[in-house]
Amino acid sequence: MSESIVLKITIHFGVGFGCCYGCSSFSWVAPEMTAKRRIAHLDMDAFFASVELLRYPELKGRAVVVGGRRVPPPVSGSDGGYTYGRLGDYVGRGVVTTSTYEARALGVFSGMGLMHCARLAPDAVLLPTDFEAYRHYSRLFKQAVASVVDVIEDRGIDEIYLDLTARAEPTALLAQQIKQAVSDATGLTCSIGVSPNKLLSKICSDLDKPDGLAILTADDLKTRIWPLAVSKVNGIGPKATAKLKGLGIETIGELAQASPALLLQQFGHQYGQWLHEAAHGIDERPLVTSREPKSLSRETTFEHNLHVRYDKAALTQITDELCDRVSRDLVGKSLLCRTVGIKVKFADFSVVTRDISLPQPIQSAQALREALADCLRRVQWHDRIRLLGVRASSLVHPGVEDQDAAQLTFWRET
Repeated sequence: MSESIVLKITIHFGVGFGCCYGCSSFSWVAPEMTAKRRIAHLDMDAFFASVELLRYPELKGRAVVVGGRRVPPPVSGSDGGYTYGRLGDYVGRGVVTTSTYEARALGVFSGMGLMHCARLAPDAVLLPTDFEAYRHYSRLFKQAVASVVDVIEDRGIDEIYLDLTARAEPTALLAQQIKQAVSDATGLTCSIGVSPNKLLSKICSDLDKPDGLAILTADDLKTRIWPLAVSKVNGIGPKATAKLKGLGIETIGELAQASPALLLQQFGHQYGQWLHEAAHGIDERPLVTSREPKSLSRETTFEHNLHVRYDKAALTQITDELCDRVSRDLVGKSLLCRTVGIKVKFADFSVVTRDISLPQPIQSAQALREALADCLRRVQWHDRIRLLGVRASSLVHPGVEDQDAAQLTFWRET
C-alpha cells in the first residue's frame, strides 16, 4: 500500500443563527457542540471499476468504463487473453456506472451517457456491470472494517461512516489498520477522511484519492476547506450550486462569508440556516447504525421506446419481471407492503406515477400485479414509453398492524 498523506485542517466551528424570515434582526447563538468526536468516512476507490480490474489486471493503468445494460463481456482468446469492447463502438442509451481514474481524466464520469462519453474517450475499454460481484466485495470490505471498528453506519455499496471516538489508538494508526484490513480482505484500496463530524469527513475522504488518508483537526478550516467548490459539500446539489453561483458564491469560503439574511431569503429558513452552518463545519448528526426502507422499488430503462399498444406483450413481460423482483426484495427483508405504485417515463421525459393503497398488506408477485392493474388504468398514455418502474411502500413486518416507516427510499435500476 502506498504511503498516504495525512492532512491537518482547522475547523472554526463559528456560530449558528435562528430567526424567522422577514424579521429585521438576527438572534445569534453559539451552536451546542457535543464532546469532541472522531468520525471517519470510508469510500472505496472507483469501486466497481476496481473490482473489474481484479478480474482483468492487465487493464490497470488504462481508461476503463463500466456501464450499459447490454454490453457484451470480454471475449477469451485461445492464448488466454481477452478481446475487450471499445467505448467508441457502443450504440444505445446506457449510462456510465463508474470509470477508472484514467477515464475520469478524459472527462468520463458516472451518470453520463455512454454515447456522449464515446466521443470523449473512444478508445476506452467498455465492460458490462456485474452487480453480484460488486455486492460480494461490498460485503467483504464491510466485514473487514467491522473486525476493527464496532460503530458503523452503512451508506451504500461502497461507503460507510465509522465512529472512532471511544477508541484509544491514535487516529492515523487506527485508520491505517482499517485500510489494511480492507486491502487484505479484498485486494482493493479505499480512502478515509476523519474529522469531528460526518459532513467534514465526507469532504475529507475525497481530498487525497485514491488510497488516501486525510485527518481534519481543529486547526485551519479556512486554508483547506473554504477554497473548495460549494458542490463538494454533500447536500449542495446542482440546482443549489447554480443558484449560489448566480449570487456570486462559488466556494465554501464565500458561502461562509455570505450574509445569513441573503441565504434565508434565497433558500428559506431551514436550508438557508443549514448552508451557513455547513460552510462553518457544523454538523452534529449521529451515526445511524440501523435503518429500514420506506419503500422498495425496481425500474428499468428500455433500449428503445415501447408503444403501449404495439409492444403490449413486451411491456407485460417487463412489468411481471419488475413485480417478481420487488416481491423477492420484500421476501428478502421480511416485509409486506400496503401501497403499490407504477412509475412511467415517456419519450418526452415526462414522468407519471400512480399508486393504490390496499386494505391488507401483500408480498407476492401475483398480488403486486393485481394491484397494479388499477394504477395502469389511471395513466394517460400520451407517448411511447422510455422507462417503467414498480414500487412497494407503506412497508410493515408480518403480524405488525401499524409501523412507522424508516428514513430511506430506494429506487434501484435493474
